[in-house]
Amino acid sequence: MSLPDLLSLSGDVAGVPSPTIKSASFYYKTGLIWHQVRKFDLASVCFERATELVSRVEVGSISDGGEKKLLLDLNLARSRTAWEVSDRKLAVLLLNRSKSLHFGSSEHCKALANQYLMFGKVLLSKNEEANALSEALKLLNEALDMCEKGLGAARTREETAELKGLRTKTLRFISAVHLQKEEFDSVIKCVRVLREGDSGDHHPSLSVLAMKAWLGLGRYGDAEKELRGMVINKGIPESVWVSAVEAYFQAAGTAGAETAKGVFLGLLGRCHVSAGAAVRVAHRVIESGGSGIDGLKVRAKVVAELVSDERIVALFAGEAAAKERTAMHAVLWNCAADHFQSKDYETSAELFEKSMLYIPYATENRILRAKGFRVLSLCHLALCQLDRAQEYINEAEKIEPNTVCAFLKFKIYLQRNDHNGAITQIQAMTTHLDFTPDFLSLSAHEAVACRALPVAVASLSNLLNLYASGKSMPTAEVTVFRTLVTVLTQEPGNERQALEFLRHAHRRATELEPDCFFGKEEVGRRERNWFAITSWNLVDRPGYENNVMVCKSLILSVSAMIASEVERKTAMSENDVKQAAELLDRAGKMLKTCSTGAGLIDDQVTSHEPDLFFIYTFCAYDIQGRLNDLGSQLLLVKSFASSKACKPHYLLQIGLFASQGPRLNHEVATFALNECLSSFLSSPIPDYQNIALVVRKLIAVASIHKGDTDDDAVYGMYKQAYRIMVGLKEGEYPTEEGKWLAITAWNRAAVPVRLGQIEVGKKWMNIGLEIAKHVVGIDTYKSCMEDFLNGFEKKP
Repeated sequence: MSLPDLLSLSGDVAGVPSPTIKSASFYYKTGLIWHQVRKFDLASVCFERATELVSRVEVGSISDGGEKKLLLDLNLARSRTAWEVSDRKLAVLLLNRSKSLHFGSSEHCKALANQYLMFGKVLLSKNEEANALSEALKLLNEALDMCEKGLGAARTREETAELKGLRTKTLRFISAVHLQKEEFDSVIKCVRVLREGDSGDHHPSLSVLAMKAWLGLGRYGDAEKELRGMVINKGIPESVWVSAVEAYFQAAGTAGAETAKGVFLGLLGRCHVSAGAAVRVAHRVIESGGSGIDGLKVRAKVVAELVSDERIVALFAGEAAAKERTAMHAVLWNCAADHFQSKDYETSAELFEKSMLYIPYATENRILRAKGFRVLSLCHLALCQLDRAQEYINEAEKIEPNTVCAFLKFKIYLQRNDHNGAITQIQAMTTHLDFTPDFLSLSAHEAVACRALPVAVASLSNLLNLYASGKSMPTAEVTVFRTLVTVLTQEPGNERQALEFLRHAHRRATELEPDCFFGKEEVGRRERNWFAITSWNLVDRPGYENNVMVCKSLILSVSAMIASEVERKTAMSENDVKQAAELLDRAGKMLKTCSTGAGLIDDQVTSHEPDLFFIYTFCAYDIQGRLNDLGSQLLLVKSFASSKACKPHYLLQIGLFASQGPRLNHEVATFALNECLSSFLSSPIPDYQNIALVVRKLIAVASIHKGDTDDDAVYGMYKQAYRIMVGLKEGEYPTEEGKWLAITAWNRAAVPVRLGQIEVGKKWMNIGLEIAKHVVGIDTYKSCMEDFLNGFEKKP
């Protein structure tokens, strides 16, 4: 049992004044100890017992100042403990009860005001939701009210000064709450009250609060005045005015860049400015504000002027500022790189140049300086300022000669159209220790872009020479050969040289084994096709002496690609489909051109290669289907149907292909099947086996396309089949097909009959029965049909 508990049990002791108050005091002090060690539950118990004791005492009977102070302190202590366990409502309630216990004492008022202020500051610092800010504002206003009451009760200058200081502090926090709530007019009012008071408050935070409020109101001129006024106020710490500069620029954007620079440079003359502050301001100016092209340029220009000022550069001198110097270099370099990527090479060059100011001339920084000179050369290359680019790359080469320097010199020669110089520079690249084959690939790419084909050929030829060394190469040798031949064939007169490289490729394929050279499976097949077709075209290019063979090669190449897909069960890639379309386009143009001249389609193809035009049509139809070009498919088949090379069996194959598989085309299927049906029927000796097949397919296509909404087309096909069967000898029309027609026609009556469409049902039953009469071997079916139909017609 604790001492307070013992005193409580003893009750009133004769001769001891205010024993209850003394017991409560012991509870209070014990609670403070528990509170200090953060045992808030035990502290709360002590404070509550103390409260129970003092509640028995009449407040009006207390005259001792110390006892009155205990009553207030006890309530405040309970309030603080409740706040610590996040019981805000109880904490504020107890604090409000304490207002009746100040007893007109300025000291008590100050204690209450401090407690209200402390709670308000805590809520403000947590930066929680809007209602928390409103609660903080209420608490701070209560603190302000207690300050006013305390000033009214103050008796000494010290008490008055302390309470005025507390009131000023409270007003500043009230202003901060208004700022967070974006009540900018209230912020300005608070600041004016503080500045126009008895002693005039010049706290550093007031300028920041006022500036941010003016920014929130969109009054940038007033915000700028506050910011410039901070330059004069020597009492403002560096962290405060740097934060203010950042806030101003973040709100004002590009329009505030010049002001931010001017303020910062103005600060240099009146106080110590650290290198870290310069980095922060430069970073803020670069990263904030509008993102438009003009805004980016303005901000970059301001930063370039700021960091090139001698006073700013001097801040980064010496080893003490090494970390900040590296940070400033990184800020400028990254900004320059961003402008380079957006193709603003002029701004990029300026920022890269300013970043060189933050690279010491020490030996350990030589590589970084060389890198800066190289990137500056690249910027001026992009600006076509070749002389300056040459100067910078020469400086870089003095410090660190490497392949990159040689490559940039190569680019300069290219832009000057000095092909011999560029080719010489290609040789120079290969002599550096850091050389990799990628530089030759990049050189070839650059040369092709500049239409310097001899330089491109030289780059690729040098690249080919490396494969014989047995080194690991990033690109397949066949790819280099293909690129080289492609480059050579871009201009006439290089056919012989291209053929030499094709022969060289053939020799390498023999040496390395075809699968190793061309690649395996699908990749190898495509490479072989490309070299075969290119070789053929180069040989055949002088006038197309043998058009039939060239055309046949193109068509059969695509046919082989499609057949390979079926055999390997691997779908053609998108690139393969495009390549096949290009080959067929060339073949189609040759067919069309020659048909008007030498008569390739109607004479040569028909007499020498009767299947060629069909294979072309079939392949082209397949590829157009993969490209989802349904209209071109129909035009293609119609064109084939009107040619002399067309035969009904060809149209049957096209019709069957169009009516099944993943890429159906009912229009083509219907057209091709109808055309071949007409051809079969007009033959002196009709092939009824194929005729039956075509009829069945036409019914299937019409059924799928029309569905149940319109069966006239389907019915028409059954009717046509019936007319074909009439007059034929027994068994001449395939029996199984006849059975199929009769039964399916009869079965089609089921749905309309169930729907009450009696006439439609009778129509299908009649045609089914009529067909059945011409089919042998289904007498039982015919009898059942006749009986059912007779009974069905007798029904009312």
